[in-house]
Order: sequence, then C-alpha cells, then structure tokens
Amino acid sequence: MSDDEPAENISGGSAGGGLAAEFDEHEAETRAEAVVDRLGERYWQKAYGGQDAFECLVRTILSQNTSDKASQPAHDALMDRYGDGTDLAVALADAEQSALAETIESAGLYNQKSKTMIAIAERVVDEYGSVDASGEDASDSETESRPAEEFDAFVTEEDPATVRETLLDFSGVGPKTADCVLLFSGGRAGVFPVDTHVHRIYRRLGIAAPDADHEGVREVLEAQVPAEKCGFGHTASIQFGREYCTARKPACLDDPEACPMADLCEQVGVYPATGEVTDPAEAD
Repeated sequence: MSDDEPAENISGGSAGGGLAAEFDEHEAETRAEAVVDRLGERYWQKAYGGQDAFECLVRTILSQNTSDKASQPAHDALMDRYGDGTDLAVALADAEQSALAETIESAGLYNQKSKTMIAIAERVVDEYGSVDASGEDASDSETESRPAEEFDAFVTEEDPATVRETLLDFSGVGPKTADCVLLFSGGRAGVFPVDTHVHRIYRRLGIAAPDADHEGVREVLEAQVPAEKCGFGHTASIQFGREYCTARKPACLDDPEACPMADLCEQVGVYPATGEVTDPAEAD
C-alpha cells in the first residue's frame, strides 16, 4: 500500500449504525462472492449507514478524482467553516463560490466542485426546506427550517430506487456518488458502488465483461454478491486495489502467488510473461 494513502478508506467515515456485513461459513455461490469472502478474511469489516446524507454527498463529491488523503483535509476545512452549528445545505447555498473553492482547494478541481456543491445545496434548500423538523410548514412556524435534515430523512426512508434516481438528477452526481450516499448514509443492503478500483479489479478477475462500463460492473456485482456483503465488498475492494491489484503493476507480475486472489483470477489484460498490463477492454 502506498505511503500516500491511509490504512483505512476514509470516504466511509465513521462506522455509524446500520447494516453490518456478516460472513457465513457456507460455500460461496458465485466467484464474486468468493472474492468478497476472501477479502473479508484480510481486511477490516465495518457497519454502514448513519452518516448525515447531505454531508455524505458533499464528502463524496470532494473525493471525486482524488485520493482520500487529499479530500479529507478539504472536508474538515469545509465543515469548520460552514458546518458549525448551522444547516450545512443552507450554509453552502449561501456560500460565495470563490470562498468555498479556496476552502476545499486541497481536494483538487475546487472551482468545479464548489460550483457543484452550491448548485446542489440550492436545490436541497429549495426542495426540502419547506417544512421544519416537526413537519410543519416553515412559513407558518417559528422553528427554523432544516433542509439537510429533511434530505437525510428522504435518503434513509424513501425507496432506494427513488433516492438513486433523484440523486442522479443532481448536476455533478454520478452513479458512484449516488451509491455511496445510499450505502454510507442510508445503510442500504445490496448497494455496491463502483469506483475506478472496483471497475478495474472485477473486469481483470473475469467476473465482469472486459468492456463493461461502471454500471455494467455494478449490475454484475449486485446480482452475484449477497446484499449484506456488498458494502464491505466495495470498501475492501478499494483496499485490495491499492495494495495488490494496482492499475500499472499488479502483484502477480512479480510472483503469481503474491496475490491472494491468484486462483480466482483470469488475469484479463495482465501478462506476467512479458510484464505487460493493459485495460481489460483492450486485452486479447
């Protein structure tokens, strides 16, 4: 594992309550489940759910196209500036874009990400700020409207498919971001977010088609991995991708037995005899 990366996947935040992965003794029914079970023997397990939904959405946007090491300080700085005793959605909706961009600079793409966050915050305030925490119309109540709380209730209580469709309708929110919110905030079973590591690993293993896009890989994994193991499968696969199945130099190039998945892997796009590594979609 690179010294530049944390030992644990920070994007998951605190363990929180909610869905805990359980690893049964029975024989795995699919190769994908066998991979996740083996990851369960090697990496830490955690519970999913319990994060504030809007903060989780903001955190995941910060993590786009960067490492946890870069995005975590940006998240901490954002919360120090905008999350102290106020509704985060309201604070970001009212934020000056240049000031927000400066605050999250360490995460990279800060101008684009700050514009995305403000636009999403404005939409959350507009769509979820009409009622207060007690359910009364905010215009008829002295209680301050808390849009982020209403948004959190929507994410954790509404039908997952409806939540995902709504999140994907937000500008700047893609499938991986939407799925992370469903997993880390909602604690929803059967959600397997696909980032660049997951996309690479499961095509290289031969579990997903070599030319499958991110959504294609997600569909395969959510169909073949038991619902209660999907959350852990996501975070553990990221750790496995950092430590063993890296993009340019997977462990099997030096030693076929160095990788704990050696007997489960088809090495699509990996050629130990020549030392060549290609994207699985370009493999012979």
